[in-house]
Amino acid sequence: MTDFEAIDALLAGAREEVELPSAEERRELRAGLNLSRAQVAQVLGVSPSTVGGWESGRDPSGVVREKYAYFLEGARAKREERVAALARATSGSEAEEPADAGAEPADVSPPDSGADDVEALTTPRPCVLCGRPAHHQVAGFPQHLDPAECGGAEESAQPAGTGTPAGAPRAGGPAQSVRIVPVGRRVQAASDVPDLIGEAVAAALARHEGDVEAATAALVKRAIPDAMALLDETRKGGRYDVVAHPWIPDVLRKQSARGADQIWEARPKWIRPELPAGPHEVTALDINGAYLSALKTHLPIGRLEHSTGFGHDRRRAGVHLITPPVWEHEAVLPNPLGNRDEAGPLWVTEPTLRLLLRLSSPKYGLCEPPEIHESFTSGATEGLLEKFRIALKDARDGAIAQEDEVTLEYVKAMYSKFVSTMGESNYNRELYRPDWMHLIRSQAFANLWMKAYKAYDEGLTVVRAMGTDELHVIGDWRQVFPEGRGVSEVKIKDTYAVGEDTAP
Repeated sequence: MTDFEAIDALLAGAREEVELPSAEERRELRAGLNLSRAQVAQVLGVSPSTVGGWESGRDPSGVVREKYAYFLEGARAKREERVAALARATSGSEAEEPADAGAEPADVSPPDSGADDVEALTTPRPCVLCGRPAHHQVAGFPQHLDPAECGGAEESAQPAGTGTPAGAPRAGGPAQSVRIVPVGRRVQAASDVPDLIGEAVAAALARHEGDVEAATAALVKRAIPDAMALLDETRKGGRYDVVAHPWIPDVLRKQSARGADQIWEARPKWIRPELPAGPHEVTALDINGAYLSALKTHLPIGRLEHSTGFGHDRRRAGVHLITPPVWEHEAVLPNPLGNRDEAGPLWVTEPTLRLLLRLSSPKYGLCEPPEIHESFTSGATEGLLEKFRIALKDARDGAIAQEDEVTLEYVKAMYSKFVSTMGESNYNRELYRPDWMHLIRSQAFANLWMKAYKAYDEGLTVVRAMGTDELHVIGDWRQVFPEGRGVSEVKIKDTYAVGEDTAP
């Protein structure tokens, strides 16, 4: 084939990329048919988080794009059929209206009935997921109860060619004669969650014919995609959707390719400047599963919104520009802000701010409250990753009880790499949440600080606090902390002697 023939063949095979509807309509089409992201992902051969990314504005390419367009076209046709059927049923019922038609049917319930944590709002407030006006709140957070309304579907015109009659109710909307339960509020029993961790370990051991080292290496290598699959599975039935690729403010973006963003995580690196007189035995304690425990923290759900002023809303979470208080206890306790050389305002995370506010309360009285200048926050919940955390914790506990080092190393890699790659990382393109990464890390630091304070409050001498999992103390620490390998326990890392002639 000549060069010109090759060019002709290339041009003949070139195809125009099929157009896709807007991200809002993609989500609306799927949710309107009561289909989960996992169901769509399975038929397209991708992960549920990838589908979530498409519904947040990313576009697929190649053959997958054509498959996704085919699905959306079919979903739109299905919606048209349902709307038309509903319109026919509505017109038929009007023609044969009974005498007591003014009474409310027995099987109709308002969208917020039967749920203790759902309330109607007298004044619409921005939805925590899409930012548009919502008329209800779930567990204190404004949210659209109908997934089809989320993303501003009500304010956008119907796509051309949908054939929706003017004034006809939305398919799956509240005008139907049955109660509609939004996808995120459906209950998932614990037995419905498959044991993805156990299945992966068994498969790896079988593939490597029982070679423990080879199986462990293979599992650690695939820890990131496996953690994302576990996250998708545990989020089924969750109240809120995970927004995998939200808009991020500049303070959370790296200033250069190899640089860092502007967020201060308050990592402690503290050594007591002076020790009590006399010889002492120091015990270096290892805090188990520091990042695993830190998955339980207040995480923002939707897009971060900017605000100014001192006020702090505990129902929201994000990052805050503060002037920190003066810390006058460096001789016995580390600074909650960690080791910081520069003075003045700095951007801190939600866990750090909450720790400072807690220590400034009358119960502790250790410092003045920080001054908040501005914030980027969203409606938040402490339980967003709770099922994910419990699944990892249960697998870890089981592995320890059975002395299963393969599963233990695999689980450790899953949660540690999950946290470290959810920012700007080439290893995890399915989740871009640098705000979550900073918050989880800072929560681990805050947890270590509170353990240091507990040791100090119980009469121990705190000698050193490092990172997320290292605490050195003098005294009978077993009276303060339970010993073991569980996430709520500590274990001995080292013991050493110090005194007048021995540096700590």
